[in-house]
Amino acid sequence: MSGVEGPLRPKRKKVLVEYLVQFRWIVVIFVVLPVSCFFYFKLFLGHVRSAMKSDERRREEHEENVLKVIRRLRQRDPTKDGLVCTARKPYIAVGMRNVDYKRARHFEVDLSAFRNILEIDKERMIAKVEPLVNMGQITRATIPMNLSLAVVAELDDLTVGGLINGYGIEGSSHLYGLFSDTIVAMEVVLGDGRLVRCTKDNEHSDLFYGIPWSQGTLGLMVSAEIKLIPVREYMKVTYTPHRGTLKELAQAYADSFAPRDGDSSRVPDFVETMIYTPTEAVCMTGKYASEAEAKKKGNVINSVGWWFKPWFYQHAQTALQRGEFVEYIPTREYHHRHTRSLYWEGKLILPCADQWWFRWFLGWLMPPKVSLLKATQGEAIRKYYHDMHVIQDLLIPLYKVADALEFCHRETELYPVWLCPHRLFKLPLKTMVHPETGFEDHHRQGDTSFAQMFTDVGLYYSPGPVLRGEEFDGAEVVRKLEEWMIQNHGFQAQYSVSELTEKNFWRMFDASHYEHCRRKYGAVGTFMNVYYKSKKGKKTEKEVQDAEAEAAIVEADHAEED
Repeated sequence: MSGVEGPLRPKRKKVLVEYLVQFRWIVVIFVVLPVSCFFYFKLFLGHVRSAMKSDERRREEHEENVLKVIRRLRQRDPTKDGLVCTARKPYIAVGMRNVDYKRARHFEVDLSAFRNILEIDKERMIAKVEPLVNMGQITRATIPMNLSLAVVAELDDLTVGGLINGYGIEGSSHLYGLFSDTIVAMEVVLGDGRLVRCTKDNEHSDLFYGIPWSQGTLGLMVSAEIKLIPVREYMKVTYTPHRGTLKELAQAYADSFAPRDGDSSRVPDFVETMIYTPTEAVCMTGKYASEAEAKKKGNVINSVGWWFKPWFYQHAQTALQRGEFVEYIPTREYHHRHTRSLYWEGKLILPCADQWWFRWFLGWLMPPKVSLLKATQGEAIRKYYHDMHVIQDLLIPLYKVADALEFCHRETELYPVWLCPHRLFKLPLKTMVHPETGFEDHHRQGDTSFAQMFTDVGLYYSPGPVLRGEEFDGAEVVRKLEEWMIQNHGFQAQYSVSELTEKNFWRMFDASHYEHCRRKYGAVGTFMNVYYKSKKGKKTEKEVQDAEAEAAIVEADHAEED
């Protein structure tokens, strides 16, 4: 037994929207999947055309497009044009939260042309890319060179700009930190049209540290230089099953990548754990391996990327019956192992999609584009998902994972749960997301003198009470999760549906450096505050007016200082 029991809940009455959700697979199969396939193919062709251009031509196009952004920003009249945002459609985002702030008065800047890989510098081990380059595009270019971004988010559709301005993690984050920690430099167009290049140690270093988690509210990023690492052709993956209480599973997870004896030779290149029930989990560790090693007699090669293959999370679950086993996965396919099934959300979207017959005949159409799922769901279904579905990433210190698992079990009874560790580095200044004060004095498992080990506890599914037809208050549960994170120095991924009030948002995230950057770089009155951009619900004209009033106050303060 897990040692943790969830509360008893009464049965709920079924409403019409539940039938719409139940039979939504019809729309997904006959509309969303074919249209998604068309868009993926069109996007792929665009990537091919981009790769065929010369480096010089890509640089020229980049410079031309940057000038267009600068000219567009300089056309803005702050007294009547509203706040600056991109021209991307409100539903085009990978996450449950719709981009509702665009329903208020706003001034659009088109960044849709920024889709090129500008340079792959093997000497400096840097990839310079534009913000709409996605993970699938960049692994397609780098893996054949035996190179990779230090952190590659699993889903193909995730873009560089979103991962820097928001949040990105991968199984290598226990070594390299979050995606934003692997950035070497950024080009940013400020609200007044100035183009600046920021690095860790130039005159714009404060902006460099301010942009992660800012959701594009400090400026418009037009390129980024990202750290590359050498890789091999295959990932040697070891699947290790564990059984026990949630505390015991949490300890097995920590031991899989942070040996208590401090032996760094046993730290894997990649790590993740999936908890399938309150008493069962599978820890996966990966080490890069050469093609020659993978093809040695007796070794098993598993190309998990083929459309007819079992979904990765279900394949990993077989370790609970088979016992520990080892196999070799082509590196690029391993990077994108959760794409086809959208982790395990695909099972809710299409209940039959994990069956062998569906995979063989229609699996090549997977996954559906998240943006099209949102565009076709309607307001009633959208509200139902907000209330009866959990999409949350809880970033918490490693030593609190057991407590987090027990708390999440009591409140949601949601499984599988994804665990992925990441370093949170001690920086020269205090950013929105930061380690605990004095963490280095405690010498806890996984911590070093320069970084505290955190974990992403990923909750992506319908909670147990919903699946059993019981009453469930999703908004209240999210509020409890958020308060628990605040009390335990945790952070919420901002793409999630949030119930945070403005006061609680700034209890969770540190505002000091962010507000410094907003004032110094002219973002106040030009870009919406990150809280209002992230919060649930429609953004109103009043919030636009409040932002403009905020700008007037700041200008008056500067005048008094002068």
